[in-house]
Amino acid sequence: MMIKNPRLDSVLRVQTPEGIEYYLYPAGLAVRACALAIDSLIQGILLLIFIIFTGLLGRATGMWFLFILSFVINWFYHSAFDIFNRGQSPGKKIMGLRVVKGDGSPANPGASFLRNLLRFADTFMFLYLIAFICILVSPGFRRLGDWVADTLVVYADKDQSRFISPALRRPDMPWLSDFPALSPSRRLGYKEKQAVLMFARRYPLLGKARAGEVAGIWAEELRPEGNDAPASAVLLGIARTIVGGAK
Repeated sequence: MMIKNPRLDSVLRVQTPEGIEYYLYPAGLAVRACALAIDSLIQGILLLIFIIFTGLLGRATGMWFLFILSFVINWFYHSAFDIFNRGQSPGKKIMGLRVVKGDGSPANPGASFLRNLLRFADTFMFLYLIAFICILVSPGFRRLGDWVADTLVVYADKDQSRFISPALRRPDMPWLSDFPALSPSRRLGYKEKQAVLMFARRYPLLGKARAGEVAGIWAEELRPEGNDAPASAVLLGIARTIVGGAK
């Protein structure tokens, strides 16, 4: 079960039926575009090889044959890797990404069929405008095919992916030492503490403006009396207290 919480920014918390919780890190537009570029290059090479070996047939049947061939390569290329290579096409594997179901489980053939069937809607007229808009407005950076199939493109393993930010790899958060430890205005529950720590871990990735926007959701209700620090500094100070920085 995926627990949707806008306060956790783009990170998705997933809970298994056994009650085990873990996090999914959806891949953003830039890294997915790089993976698509690599896959498109490979598909272009495959298409060129097929054209060379079937040149006579292509001239006999006309351009429609090339369109059908392009469709088959494009659809089966992604679907085959989704199903038989644990959701990793060559481009996604190089970029450290994987296609999974919304609950983090491997994508099944039905989900792969739907997401790739709608790839042509996402890439209408090869402008990628629909996919671009969907990824930008979606909390999990989903394109239209992902919405319909309930799939996500996530970082395959944040310890193995060479492209995920170092801020998400390291267990410590040395940037907390720049902020004084603060005690929240009230006692925090487990989920609230985890949300504050998640914000602190992602702080270097958000940028000052976005960090202030996200922190503003909670900072005022957790701000200690008499404290007038910026919203992000309040949450980072509380995070330092949670991890033991006040000792």
